[in-house]
Amino acid sequence: MKKFTLLFLLTLSIVAGAAAQMMPKRPAKKVYISTDFDLFLLSSSILEKPGMDRKLTVPRFTAKPFLGINFNYDFGSSVGIFTGVSIKNMGFIEKFDNPDSTVKRRVYTIGAPLGIKIGDVKYGGYVILGVGADFPFHYKEKGYIKRNNKTKTGEWFSDRTPHVMPYAFIGAHLVPILTVKLQYYPANFLNQDYVSTDASGNTVKPYAGYNVSTLMVTAGIDIPYSPRN
Repeated sequence: MKKFTLLFLLTLSIVAGAAAQMMPKRPAKKVYISTDFDLFLLSSSILEKPGMDRKLTVPRFTAKPFLGINFNYDFGSSVGIFTGVSIKNMGFIEKFDNPDSTVKRRVYTIGAPLGIKIGDVKYGGYVILGVGADFPFHYKEKGYIKRNNKTKTGEWFSDRTPHVMPYAFIGAHLVPILTVKLQYYPANFLNQDYVSTDASGNTVKPYAGYNVSTLMVTAGIDIPYSPRN
């Protein structure tokens, strides 16, 4: 985890510095578009299931650019609102002791936030908070027992998860273009009513009794796209 943290800080500072040098320094319009790149995603979950008390799962780190577009409206120099469209990769890791095994579950989603900006929205230092909804379009599950082969399952528009994942978020936009966000998904990540067939041909509900609330921290850059006055 220390290596990931150092890599995160170094890469983010280099990318932000390079992007800041390319950006024209112009005062903001009331209405403008910005491109929102999430470069680092750290997700975990609060997991509860039959036979196990609620606990925080092993963090899942992703270093990959995910593009989003924000549509901004600033009421003045200190308050604004925004919405947009973004793609995310979120999930959680479940560990088992007997046998020593791991299952990784993740979804790609497309979604839209609705947020408010409070602070110096004209020059780039402000707080953001709001709500949003993500819509999963690809599910992937990987499992393996220690020293054995992995198994993989991938499905487009899968019924293994809900079709809508609402969330709340809070974060900050730091001068010049850095963004950090904490997102919380209170609804269950897994569909408890999902039905499948096991190796013996029996009908089962593999996620019955699972309650999984997802947490995600993202870090990236937010670059104004449209011309400014």
